[in-house]
This record gives sequence, structure tokens and C-alpha cells, in this order.
Amino acid sequence: MHYLILAVFILIMVVVGIVSSRKIKTTDDFVLGGRKMGPWLSAFSYGTTYFSAVVFVGYAGRYGWSFGLASTWIGIGNAIFGSLLAWLLLAEKTRKVSSALNVNNMADFFGRRYDSKGLEKFAAMIIFVFLIPYSASVYQGLGHIFTRFFAGTALESLPLSMFLMAVITAVYLYFGGYVSTAINSLIQGIIMLFGTVYMIWKVLDIVGGLRAGTLALAAEGDATGSLASITGPAPFDLLILLLMTSFGTFGLPQMVSKFKGLRDRKTVRMATVMSTVFALIIGGGAYFMGGLSRVLNQKLNLGFEQGDSLDTLMPLIFENLLTKEFMAVLVVLMLSASMSTLASIVLVSAPTFSKTILKKDNMLVLRLLSIAFVFVSWLVAVIPSAIVTLMAFSWGAVSGSFIGPYIWGLYSRKITRFGAAAGMVSGLATVITGAAAAFLANSSTAASWSPRLAVLAMVVSLVVTPVASLISQRWSKIPEGANVL
Repeated sequence: MHYLILAVFILIMVVVGIVSSRKIKTTDDFVLGGRKMGPWLSAFSYGTTYFSAVVFVGYAGRYGWSFGLASTWIGIGNAIFGSLLAWLLLAEKTRKVSSALNVNNMADFFGRRYDSKGLEKFAAMIIFVFLIPYSASVYQGLGHIFTRFFAGTALESLPLSMFLMAVITAVYLYFGGYVSTAINSLIQGIIMLFGTVYMIWKVLDIVGGLRAGTLALAAEGDATGSLASITGPAPFDLLILLLMTSFGTFGLPQMVSKFKGLRDRKTVRMATVMSTVFALIIGGGAYFMGGLSRVLNQKLNLGFEQGDSLDTLMPLIFENLLTKEFMAVLVVLMLSASMSTLASIVLVSAPTFSKTILKKDNMLVLRLLSIAFVFVSWLVAVIPSAIVTLMAFSWGAVSGSFIGPYIWGLYSRKITRFGAAAGMVSGLATVITGAAAAFLANSSTAASWSPRLAVLAMVVSLVVTPVASLISQRWSKIPEGANVL
């Protein structure tokens, strides 16, 4: 049964990739779907890239156990800020400006908007150094579910199961590029919506309803019942996580790229609503289930203890919550959501490397580079090395570097080349110096500082970019790329 469901899933992915290849004529088609993507494909592509297996397996269990029901605010914040606000502020503006500048990736945008090859190359370097570890974390986030579901089979081996994921992603990316990714995302996203609603219903049924579950959760943790309170036991840390996971999307190339392929203004309006609803159900639902994980641990007699790895918590709950058939569907959905995220990262990295480093805008080169990046990410995920420690800080490093120069670059003609460079460097430096200090202080707890450093880096970048532009206006001329605004 395990292999049958997986085989059907692989067949669908490959068929979609081959069929989609008929629509791929140019590199713009491969990377952005020819800038003709409709609302359904765009909205679900954005959503499935946002919420990979890492959210369900890692974040929901880790933060749900720590913050209780208050962790649901993270999912709600992701829907309101990370989806709705991001679409309202960035979608239409990105669509118009990227088309006017004829750019299809973030590094290319910086190069043309600020008339600077140096900024383009610096942005490309940031993408290479930090997005590959980030994509490796997508593989690892899925591993805990795979090893449990495929126990007793060959795919119980984490490197082998992740290799299979890499092969499938490489195949449908090679043939169909962004179009095949978007179509698969639509199929996966619709099933994810129904699956999440079903799991929420099952969770509420097991805990005896929302009121009973809240009362049971209040008895857990400290005597104040903070796990069932509206702010949780650590409100400041909760706020930091909400800000990081919500506003980080404003500066992540794989998220912003979804706006470049939008067909028209009407598409933007429809996709905004769809994407927000998707984020509210998937993100809010995942964190809500995680918030009740302590009660589920009792009700299901899971035997999970405080010292156990929190990344194994949600897979353990799902395994006891669902029938084998539904668990099989869940595994396929987690696999597909993770592959969607991975494919989106590759579709940012490959064009950046091709155009910025190799100086080539060729379809075959793009396809081969896409395959190469998929397997480089797999190698980083399976081979223990120091680069894996970058995973915890990659989100903050990339978004903190780009968010200021990108948002200000879309809305203000007064942003200078110096201001953009200062915003990019200051955001990146905030994460790097902070991470170094955290590791020197206590390497075992250094990763816990990543959310705070990410939020701080984003604020620094957003403030430094316009201030440095104002100071430098006398000697740093306004770039000609600003004329498209």
C-alpha cells in the first residue's frame, strides 16, 4: 500500500511535468510561466511554498508544545501579514516593475533597478550561500515522517528517501519549470486544505472539543495555566516568531518570485483572497493542532517526554491520529509541499547563477542547473558539515539582506545605489555578527537566537536603506532604473 500510493504520486508529478513542457518555449516561461499565471495557480504556488513539511513537522510541534494554544497566533499572523499584506503591498507593484525592467530573479532586479553589477553579484552570493542550506532543511523536515511511515521498508533510510524526493523534483522541474510546479501546487494545495480541516476535526474530537481541550491544556505546564492563555507563557518570544515567519516573506526571493509571473491586476486581486484563505487554514490549522499537542500526548498515550526531540512530536501524533490510508495521503502531501518549496528555491537559484555568474540566458543551461541545485541541496542535507548550521539563520540572512532594498526600491525613486548597498550589507551583518556572538557564548543554544536576529536584521535593513540614501544623495546619483516607478 505504501509503495502503491507513492507510485501514483510520482506518476502524477512526472506526467504534469511532461505535459507542462509543451508550454515552455523561453527562459521566462521556464522561470515565471511566461508571466501569464492565473489566480489559482499563483495563489496555491505561493501557499505551498510558504507552508512546507517544516511547518507541520517542525514548527507546529516545537512551538505548539512550548507556547500552547497561543502558537495559533503565528499561523494567523502568517495569513494576515505574510500573505494578505504581502500580496497587497508587493504583488501588483512587483508584477509591473519586474516586467518593465525585464527581470526574472531578485539579483537581476537589484542589478537593473540600481544600475549596479556589484549589487547583482552580491545578491547572487547571498542567495547561493544561504538558500542552499535552507533548501536542505526542507529535506530534513520531511525525514521524520518518512522514517516512521516507511519503517521496515527501504525508504526508512533517510538519505534514500530524500534522494527519491530529489529525483522526482528534478524530473518535473527539468521538463515543466515553474508551470509544472504551479500545477502540482494547485493539486496538492486543494488536498492539503481538505486534509487539514479533517485533522482539526479529529483533534477536537479526541480532546473532547475546544473547551475541554483548553481546560486540559490549562492543567499542563505551570500553575498559571499559561499554555491555555491568549498570549502563552512567553509573549515576547511568541511575537518574535510571528514577526519573523510573517514579514520574512517580504524579502525571500522564492516568495517574491510568485508575483513576477502574475497575468494582470484582476489576477492579483483574486489570488490575494485565495492565498490568504489558504494560509489561514493551513498555517492556523497546523499551529492549532500543535498547540494541543500536550493534551493529545495524554489522550493518545504517546509517552512523549520533555527531553525527546520536538521534531518527532507531530509525526508521532499523526501516526496515532490517522488511519494508514489517511497517513499515506498525509505523507504524500508533506512530500509534495516540501517539493514545491524546494522547486521554488531552485527556480530562484538556477536563473541567478545562470545570468549573473555564467552570463547565459539559455534553456538547456537553466534546466541542467536546476537539476544540479536539487542534488547539491540533497548532499548538504545528508552529509554532516558546518554548513548545516547555516539553516537556522538562512531565513533571517536572506530576508534581512533584501527586504529594505527591495521594498524601498519598488516604492521610492529616491533610493540610491549606496542606500541599497548599505541596507543589504547592514541586514546581512546583523545576522552574521549576532550568530557568531551567540555561538561563542553558547554553541548549544545559538540556534535559538535566529528568530530575534532575523527580525532585527529586517528592521535594520528597512531603516538603513532610506537613511543611507538620504545621506548619499549628494554624491550617489539616483539610478536610471528608478524611472520605471
